[in-house]
Amino acid sequence: MKVVIREDIDKYMDELKSWLLETRNVPLEEMDSFFSARIDGYEEHMQVWKDAYEEFAGLVPKECGHILDLGCGTGLELDRLWERLPDIKVTGVDLCQSMLDKLVEKHPDRCFEAVCMDYFAYDFGVEKWDAVISFESLHHFLPEQKKILYRRIFKSLKENTKFIIGDYIACCDEEEELLRRTYFEKKRSFNGPPDEFVHFDIPLTLAHEIKLLKEAGFASVEAAGSIEGATMIIAKK
Repeated sequence: MKVVIREDIDKYMDELKSWLLETRNVPLEEMDSFFSARIDGYEEHMQVWKDAYEEFAGLVPKECGHILDLGCGTGLELDRLWERLPDIKVTGVDLCQSMLDKLVEKHPDRCFEAVCMDYFAYDFGVEKWDAVISFESLHHFLPEQKKILYRRIFKSLKENTKFIIGDYIACCDEEEELLRRTYFEKKRSFNGPPDEFVHFDIPLTLAHEIKLLKEAGFASVEAAGSIEGATMIIAKK
């Protein structure tokens, strides 16, 4: 399936370069602090992906009993998923406690375990999950970090199951390289600990994302569509 990440790449890149120029003196924020400060308007802001959440939730196989959601936030993808599969059990891992609190407040009667933790440090277990999902979270991390994470996800999935991603994917090598370079420039002036997670987008191209997933061991990896810049990828174990 051929997936179009951006309709007009030249226009998109011009707009991205203008935005980066305008924000060149804006400092990086620690990840938890960034989202905690924006919790009140977060769900409204994310409604640009209303259709993407619906599409993403539809990719989760109906036979799943227990899934892991990495970077679940306030659970916008879970809102749609529980409409389809009301009895599904979910473990959600996120750095931001205030976002997890809002998710639990919205869905007090669902079978949900909230884990406030860096998901790079979370113990995924071995052959534990019927699916692992992540929506608009993984583009904040470098490929070296993702490589380790994807291998751990692969090991944690049961046989013949799926890792389902909905994420910001770079439209071209130029975008990937530009954002990575800007990230390192900003990181040099960041006042926090060097290994602290910060909020800045460093997406990979679709080809590079698929390559990492295949190197992690997934038997097949395919793009399943892209809506408003949220690209769906299904990696099968």
